Amino acid sequence: MIRAFLVFLVLVSNLFYSQKKLNLIPYPQKVELKTGNFEISESTLFVGDKKSNEYKYFIDNFKKIYPKNSSATPKKTKPNFISLLLNKDLKIDNKREFNSNYIINVSNEMIMVIGKDPEGLFQGIQTLLQLIKTSKDGKIPALEIQDSPKFQWRGMHLDVCRHFFTVEEVKQYIDYLAMYKLNTFHWHLTDDQGWRIEIKKYPKLTQIGSKRKESMIGAYVDNKFDGKPYGPYFYTQDQIKEVVKYAAERHITVVPEIEMPGHALAALSAYPELACTKGPFEPATKWGVFDDVFCPKDETFKFLENVLDEVMALFPSQYIHIGGDECPKTRWKECAHCQQLIKKNNLKDEHGLQSYFIQRIEKYVNSKGRKIIGWDEILEGGLAPNATVMSWTGVNGGIEAAKSGHFAVMTPGSYCYFDHYQGDPQSEPNAFGGFTPLDKVYSYSPIPTELNEEQAKYILGVQANLWTEYIEDFKQVQYMIFPRLMALSEVGWGTSDPKNYKEFEGRVIDQFKVLDKMNVNYAKSIYNVSGKVIPNNDEVSYELSTSQNPSGIRYTLDGTDPTANSQVYQKPIPVSKSMIIKSAYFENGQLKSAVSSQQFTTSKTTGKNITLEQQPSENYSFGGAFTLVDGIIGNQRQLGKTWLGFQGKDVVATIDFRQKTNFTEVYFNTLENKGSWIHMAKSAQIFVSDDNKNFKMIKEIGKDEIQNAKGKIKLNVGNQNSKYIKIKIENAGIIPAGNPGADSKAWLFVDEIGAN
Repeated sequence: MIRAFLVFLVLVSNLFYSQKKLNLIPYPQKVELKTGNFEISESTLFVGDKKSNEYKYFIDNFKKIYPKNSSATPKKTKPNFISLLLNKDLKIDNKREFNSNYIINVSNEMIMVIGKDPEGLFQGIQTLLQLIKTSKDGKIPALEIQDSPKFQWRGMHLDVCRHFFTVEEVKQYIDYLAMYKLNTFHWHLTDDQGWRIEIKKYPKLTQIGSKRKESMIGAYVDNKFDGKPYGPYFYTQDQIKEVVKYAAERHITVVPEIEMPGHALAALSAYPELACTKGPFEPATKWGVFDDVFCPKDETFKFLENVLDEVMALFPSQYIHIGGDECPKTRWKECAHCQQLIKKNNLKDEHGLQSYFIQRIEKYVNSKGRKIIGWDEILEGGLAPNATVMSWTGVNGGIEAAKSGHFAVMTPGSYCYFDHYQGDPQSEPNAFGGFTPLDKVYSYSPIPTELNEEQAKYILGVQANLWTEYIEDFKQVQYMIFPRLMALSEVGWGTSDPKNYKEFEGRVIDQFKVLDKMNVNYAKSIYNVSGKVIPNNDEVSYELSTSQNPSGIRYTLDGTDPTANSQVYQKPIPVSKSMIIKSAYFENGQLKSAVSSQQFTTSKTTGKNITLEQQPSENYSFGGAFTLVDGIIGNQRQLGKTWLGFQGKDVVATIDFRQKTNFTEVYFNTLENKGSWIHMAKSAQIFVSDDNKNFKMIKEIGKDEIQNAKGKIKLNVGNQNSKYIKIKIENAGIIPAGNPGADSKAWLFVDEIGAN
């Protein structure tokens, strides 16, 4: 009987170990938990190549956790070992071809980390350090881990042009990447607002281009400036070398970005002869896109080649990022030299001239044994022969590149732009716009379903980007990347599973303890109560959720802040009239989250069925068509989750009342932000129908009326009684000359179509 009971205990114990998930991010490919544990003590010994960077890195970080190489446990008489080894013949149980494979074996007596190469050993060390940091009393569970990454490009980008960060801060950023097994640091070094890299042949780039007279502050629509000179800020070549070496020791490749042909104002301020017009120019003080770009003449190419020579001497990376994005064609259209160049080379138009520009630069970079990578606008007019595409406007750029046999890195704004809001915009610091919460990042799959198995091989990996228009200091950098960097890490490693997001979220919360010890200012948005509007029988309900125990949610309906004694949330809250719902999370009677507030303005369209003839851009499509009838009116100062964005497309929405309905007023909201290519609608028409086939127009307004209403459109349509209402809101079309982004497709942002 006793023997049978012991066997039962062993079985139960083994079952427990097999089901328990370790607090590791990214989660390894294969984990087998066993009985027993390794106990760190004063007697623990270390085995490995003491001269190697990997060994030194591990010892340095281990000593930060155990300064005296001791734990709370008593000194052992028999030492145990942590062994760090290389084995180029290492085999693991998967079919991945990358060399950064590793194995970890933990027993009572020894921890053994074996890497196929130094990078594999380094990644194994990161896993071991996470095990140590999250262990209790220095006890590491006995286990076996076999692991390797899915994608060879696992990147993070940092813009240091809009706001600058010191060498020490950049090193911290690189340390964060290393912690979570990212291996590419994309350093955005030049833009309209500042030139941040010393080029010895052209000293005026940093003498003039590294400073600006003031900076934009607050929301873009406020059009306010601080009146304070910014800079000069730049990195010397010695500092660049220091950062590159620091990253290399952590098996991180630094990919520099030198923007061309657009985003060139800082460079043109120093060397105006490289433009199509005489200038004068100055580094931009506003955010956005500007018409003055590099002119494709011989002296410009000589300048860029000389710059790239110095850049390539500093950065040993295979890839050099040449930008290529958001290049207005206004100046090229007006430039006699550009028009002659188009004619001479039988180019179709200015888009063909962009391709000519990129291909000429690529040929030079290739001649130096390097490759170019650029944002997906480098597809314009035909992709350069050996170029790699960084797909940011959506996934289509990556799909097009892969189908044509070009490599691509997937970084779509809707999933991978960390300058977007990650929580309720009303309770978050000012951000660029968009809404990219942790669960959305985690849900991303870098290989588009449109690609077959052979084409999918051209997807190098995934990257997230941090643009810093609204990020003034490094604490805010930390806030915007954490915890979303953890989700990116697991996506890039290939072990993310959106179906198990809650389990991942639990590991994230455990990792917060590690970030606390590092004094990292991470976002706590996942602790806050989040709300989602859902349809409810031609009305809407408001569904609340939290990463904590949902029984701790309290809410009010009268606009007052909730207390521990407020109503307990149990099910979605019906919204049948205009109201303000405030919610918060409480634990043991104490407020543990920010107070979330949502105002509803209901109308006869709220919750009704709505269809769109054209879908919004992937980057600004949160909630889909239902966003236009969810009872939430978008904040014109916060381009967050309540807006739908359409680039170059009209909004044609049909709403089904299900029965004939009386109304006399129709309203909708749009906005204008020309610096970001967002323009007011050109016109709007209202139609009604009883059969959804034959529509009669009942109202039409033009651009002047929309402009005068400042985007808050309310139309008296007379006494109407119909089953369907259709509203067509016309996009401004091609942005006219004299505006940022001229000759590009305008954005149209719309929210909440109502009727009363």
